[in-house]
Amino acid sequence: MKIAFLTTDNRQADRRYSLTQPYFGTAPTALLHGLGSISQAEIHVISCTQHPMSSPPRLSENIWFHSLHVPSWGWLKSGYAGCVRAVHGKLRQIRPDLVHSQGTERDCAISGVFFSGPKLLTIHGNCRAIAKLRGSRPFSYWWLQGRLEQFCLPRFDGVICISRYTEDWVLGLAKRTWHLPNAVDAEFFRIVRTAPHDAASLLVVANVDHRKNQVGLIRALDPLSQQHRFQLRFFGKCGDDAYGREFQSLVQARPWCFWGGMADREKIRGEFARASVLILPTWEDNCPMVVLEAQAAGVPVIASRVGGIPDLIEDGITGILTDPSRPETMPKALERIWQNPAWAEKLAEAGRRQAHARFHPKIIAEKHLDIYREVIASR
Repeated sequence: MKIAFLTTDNRQADRRYSLTQPYFGTAPTALLHGLGSISQAEIHVISCTQHPMSSPPRLSENIWFHSLHVPSWGWLKSGYAGCVRAVHGKLRQIRPDLVHSQGTERDCAISGVFFSGPKLLTIHGNCRAIAKLRGSRPFSYWWLQGRLEQFCLPRFDGVICISRYTEDWVLGLAKRTWHLPNAVDAEFFRIVRTAPHDAASLLVVANVDHRKNQVGLIRALDPLSQQHRFQLRFFGKCGDDAYGREFQSLVQARPWCFWGGMADREKIRGEFARASVLILPTWEDNCPMVVLEAQAAGVPVIASRVGGIPDLIEDGITGILTDPSRPETMPKALERIWQNPAWAEKLAEAGRRQAHARFHPKIIAEKHLDIYREVIASR
């Protein structure tokens, strides 16, 4: 079975053109690791870039990599016309049995939608939902991506939904859907946790913006900081907008807060090893990788009861769900963990068992192959 796998090379997203090895989002990376272990699949990863880059021809024994140079005119301002043209030229050479586009946030969906053969789309971030939450203005980035998402959805043979939340969003647009969560990098299952040396380490991994609600979390934990010793450790990009500046001001004024900027996966795994708990206070999310990774690492999770998160956390069994519109629920959740550490470890262990059963890359890859076969046979 020959699969064309359309995903973003983050060397382009991060403008790191001098690197010689491609790297991808955490979910596509974990899925590719799983697919790489299945010999009957021949995978061709295709990514577009605005600058020519040196790249390896293969990522593993059965995974080839194709980096396509597309000039700046061929990106969002042209509706990704250059990307569509470049990808279709490569698809004519490869002649895959199926095209699998990863995400609607950039060019991957629109680049795959015009393929005449079997094709699938996985939605990672619901662009229309994000645009609505942000109140995006017409012709802004999220507004445009939301429009492209709406155009693409009915033109694929089906949509792999990583949460029931996404299934609700694509209802009436997608021809058919499958509910299949993301895979988790196998390295997270190998993390050995160690207790923090001085104060509890509360970990937050997400880009800093209104949707992820870091400012609300800091304010919610202000009273708790007078009663307990802990460090709230943030990792993720922070922009120079009003929200980012407010976040930076709050962190700098509080000795119990720390922001470490963008961190690579090795650094994040180290943070998981000594974290007392992972916190995700988000207002909207689909299937956040950081929750899956924390569960795989055996870290207790506190997260908002929004979007697809209830698919991942059974409240009081595999984690704790809170309400971002009621800030007092966050310190209450932390108090429950601190008052009953044995129960917190039971949460973590139940989360780890779930991660092994539902999110291991080999399991998720096998289920993708079943879907690929089903779609190819239906044509």
